[in-house]
Amino acid sequence: MILRDVQNEYDERNVYLKRVGVKGVRYPIVVLDKVNHSQPTIATINMFVDLPKNYRGTHMSRFIEVLNEFHLEINPKKIREILKRLKDVLNAQRSVIEITFPYFIKKEAPITKSESYLEYNCTFEAEMIDEHLEFFTSVSIPIHTLCPCSKEISERGAHNQRAMCNVTFESKEMIWIEDIIKIVESNSSAPIYTLLKRPDEKYVTELAYDNPKFVEDVARDIALELKKCDKIKWYKVEIESFESIHAHNAYACVSSDELHA
Repeated sequence: MILRDVQNEYDERNVYLKRVGVKGVRYPIVVLDKVNHSQPTIATINMFVDLPKNYRGTHMSRFIEVLNEFHLEINPKKIREILKRLKDVLNAQRSVIEITFPYFIKKEAPITKSESYLEYNCTFEAEMIDEHLEFFTSVSIPIHTLCPCSKEISERGAHNQRAMCNVTFESKEMIWIEDIIKIVESNSSAPIYTLLKRPDEKYVTELAYDNPKFVEDVARDIALELKKCDKIKWYKVEIESFESIHAHNAYACVSSDELHA
């Protein structure tokens, strides 16, 4: 019995679609880990191709079939192969994949050396048009900021809070997620930890107090560090501080385009 292929039928509306595909696919993957070589995690994956104006629809099942072909391993080389395979299987000129996943690093508390895991959210976003590939990595890093103004005008203490730094970059060669995290944490008022005993809490509190920074300071300092890295072709730094005494968040953003202008 031959079933009708509705997706392949001719469409007369003459409208090209830039992206069609699947979103929110939950899938187990293995990513590269600087310390342990590899790390299993669970990703949320979006995959798209373009659709010529004369086709009614794409074949959604083929996206999952391509993903299954490459199974667990996710790295820049594999992503290029996945995108090429999507274009071939779906007869497309453009293919896109977005892979978002939690990445865990074991951290030692600064004084007691107590170990715990901290989660960082990461995204690989890649697009292939014909044979040209663009590949971006994003890493979200929780940090600690302490307000310089509050410290300056207050007789006792200063307001401080958790903030989130998101770094998106395009690199010329392999850059470890851990290296980006190190740059961000070293340019904040203090790093964030999952487990702190009392001696650690004292140390982190005093470290932040001795290193007050606005979100603007953090964004600029990180940008200048990233500028020194020859492996990075382009970057954007975003800081959002979850203010402890305001009913709003503080925000700053800078990209390499603006820094070099």
